[in-house]
Amino acid sequence: MESKLRLENKVAIVTGAGSVASGIGNGRATAVLFAREGAKVLLLDQARAAAEETREMILKEGGTAEVFVADVSRADDCRAGVERAVALWGKLDILHNNVGISGRGTVVEAEEALWDRVMAVNVKSMMLMGKYAVPAMAVRKSGSIINISSIAALRPRGLTPYSASKGAVIALTRAMAIDHAKDGIRVNCVVPGPMYTPMVFSRGMSEELRERRKKASPLGIEGTGWDIGYAALFLASDEARYITGVIIPVDGGVTLTSASRG
Repeated sequence: MESKLRLENKVAIVTGAGSVASGIGNGRATAVLFAREGAKVLLLDQARAAAEETREMILKEGGTAEVFVADVSRADDCRAGVERAVALWGKLDILHNNVGISGRGTVVEAEEALWDRVMAVNVKSMMLMGKYAVPAMAVRKSGSIINISSIAALRPRGLTPYSASKGAVIALTRAMAIDHAKDGIRVNCVVPGPMYTPMVFSRGMSEELRERRKKASPLGIEGTGWDIGYAALFLASDEARYITGVIIPVDGGVTLTSASRG
């Protein structure tokens, strides 16, 4: 018997579907995996070239994807992105909220402008994408939304604006799961650990620090964008039909260790 693709006939939006450098980040991995499993994927990113690179990867594998340039901290762009997916393929089944930026310092050190920008990109963007995606899903009484947080929300260390924003993503996920269950929409959250992605290595991480991060995991291995992508793929699929409001760390067990390790 021929096996069915896990996202066959599904339409998905992936925000942050490009990558800050060549390689496989969380958004790119998710978009590629969604397409491999049969989804038609709208690739949202501020950087057209980065999103086009993801699209080329998908097309080479015989998948379907289109690029939409958007700043997801802006309501008009979020609305237009959802409208574009529906115009292209007639519906929306999956929203993967992947966009995020960092922010260092304590509340004493953080500049107000930085705080506001981190909250706008990391939290408000997910609210805005949900504002327009939920009605598009609700007409079919079905949908899956996956929000990306960070273990910085669970183990803060010197990134207070970022940690606060990612903690808000967890709370937002739970609230959305309750709000929209009546519409048949599931909302879950993936919490990446210290992944080795283009966002990390483009900053010039030393091999010593890379090895130390790897050893911080009880499994003693390194996480990649593919690990986040596979978690998102499961949550997007009908295999997760009875799962909503769940927070899933994908961290090799790092959050099980003491805050002083790693």
